[in-house]
Amino acid sequence: MNIGLIGSGGREHALCKKIYESKLVNKIFCFPGNPGTSKLAQNIDVDILNFKSILKLIKIHKIDLVVVGPEEPLVRGIVDFLEKNKINVFGPNKFASRLEGSKAFMKKICKIWKIPTANFKICKNKFQVLKFLQNTNLPIVVKADGLAAGKGVTICSTKQDVIKISNEIFNGKFKSSKKLVLEEFLEGEEASYFVIVDKYNTKFFGTAQDHKRVGENDTGPNTGGMGAYSPAPIINKILQEKIEKKIIKPTLRAIRKKGSYYKGFLYVGLMIKKNEPYLIEFNIRMGDPECQVIMPRLKTDLVKIINYSIKNKLNKIKIKWFNKKSMTVVLCSKGYPGNYKKNKIIQRLSSLKLDKDSFVYHAGTKLYDNKLFSAGGRVLNITATGKKFILIRKKIIKILNKLNWKNGFFRRDIGQKVIES
Repeated sequence: MNIGLIGSGGREHALCKKIYESKLVNKIFCFPGNPGTSKLAQNIDVDILNFKSILKLIKIHKIDLVVVGPEEPLVRGIVDFLEKNKINVFGPNKFASRLEGSKAFMKKICKIWKIPTANFKICKNKFQVLKFLQNTNLPIVVKADGLAAGKGVTICSTKQDVIKISNEIFNGKFKSSKKLVLEEFLEGEEASYFVIVDKYNTKFFGTAQDHKRVGENDTGPNTGGMGAYSPAPIINKILQEKIEKKIIKPTLRAIRKKGSYYKGFLYVGLMIKKNEPYLIEFNIRMGDPECQVIMPRLKTDLVKIINYSIKNKLNKIKIKWFNKKSMTVVLCSKGYPGNYKKNKIIQRLSSLKLDKDSFVYHAGTKLYDNKLFSAGGRVLNITATGKKFILIRKKIIKILNKLNWKNGFFRRDIGQKVIES
């Protein structure tokens, strides 16, 4: 089989590596890919939102299956477009993608189907914001309704901050929507729960815990993710059953009731409080950096699993996992998530000697004259597997110290909660 993989980040590098390991695969084409995927696949520079150009490339290279990594092409309807042109594609359609594409859509499903989540109000103007403030305790979470590249959620500790952030959204800070969702702040422990879905079936696809804040001890502003580990020990069998019964099943039922269906990865962002799950958000794809810690633990052939999903036969396959833990630490450009400089050379990566349980995924890099440069805020994901989180983290930090990239920084406390427990 020839596989087309859409995307260019660390998540796509992790997916590409796993696809490359499949015995079913002949060749991989990445649209556009990155310097990491170029060692496993043929990168083709193309705008991932130009669906006609992607279709043309699929036909030229005789691609049998397309896997979509990031959310934006999914929300814009790439699956519908490719399926209309008789292309096998893995990912949710445009309607189902609204689970991530619109916070308001997701919250309405929660209300109708009694899915446990924070109290909320969908607001289209400042008067609705002021009314919600009268009856809700601080802090309050302000969420832009549409896609916001991981920057659309703000926890506000004062009413003035709520009004300020709300006005910014109403005034068009995010092009995707001028609507917002206000939520009560939920306290507890966050976790990420993944399933793979076809028209009729759902299969468990791992757990992870991400670290959103830029600073150690979970301080500073939110980011796209500074590191993660898998599995998440907080999610036990009882909790897993509750997540499936109270959140995932009613959500998929709601999509079907609307005359559609879900196919692809579904990422359930959770807050765990007193062993009860509350839905924070849905993502319609693998998480980043969660994908980078789940893929190394996957034993079953990923391409085989995806084929079963496309044929609506997930009930016919057993997904197996390696008995090991995984962790990733994100190396970022100095200044991230604020202003940071790009085009900084990364010199020592090619000389690093890694064992079979260590990987470096490229997240924001580019090649120029056969030299590697930074091209984003999150630059590299240093990942390793093993039996104990504390030993895995030591190994990762040792690699980062050897890399010694002067233009970057990373958190040294990824996984601290699970290491201390």
